[in-house]
Amino acid sequence: MHVQEWLETVPAVSIYALVGLVIGLESLGIPLPGEIILVSAALLASQHGDINPVVLGACAVAGAIVGDSIGYAIGRKGGRPLLAWLGAKFPRHFSEGHIATAEKSFEKWGMWAVFFGRFVALLRIFAGPLAGVLRMPYWKFLTANVLGGILWAGGTTAVIYYVGVVAESWLKRFSWLGLVLALLIGLTSMLVLKRKAKKVSAEREAERSTADPVPATD
Repeated sequence: MHVQEWLETVPAVSIYALVGLVIGLESLGIPLPGEIILVSAALLASQHGDINPVVLGACAVAGAIVGDSIGYAIGRKGGRPLLAWLGAKFPRHFSEGHIATAEKSFEKWGMWAVFFGRFVALLRIFAGPLAGVLRMPYWKFLTANVLGGILWAGGTTAVIYYVGVVAESWLKRFSWLGLVLALLIGLTSMLVLKRKAKKVSAEREAERSTADPVPATD
């Protein structure tokens, strides 16, 4: 049973809550498949009239904004020790290289890293906590967080829902294609970030090697 088939057995109110909760936890900094859940729920809404796509989109947007804001508050309070703790708990997602790559993005793009990070699977997890750790002004973070949350969560819901309605004759096949596409996008994003993370780690290691004094010889 894949995600959409499982969602068909869940009441509409529970689906709204589930989508908001999963996306909120992912935005907070916990690695969860928020995008897959959202795509599956939007496809389901296009098939079942008891699921309101507007309410679904609103729950997704709310989860994204609230989750990111909580992540920001936790990151601001926890600071660097929080990143070290996350690295120990989730080494695949919060490795030193990944954090270094995300920091470079924040230094280069500022608040836009939060906005565009919403569309990249791994950066969605980093954005809130890292913005707090780096003490980005909250008004900048909130602006990028709200705009990114609305465009990503609301836009994804609308696009998948209307495509599902228009393509009703091949909807079952599309449900699989939609899930595969979401997985491919997430996997590609992670591979790109891992490659960048390795590059940054290598650069930092090289900098440390050149910075270390050469021991004197007799």
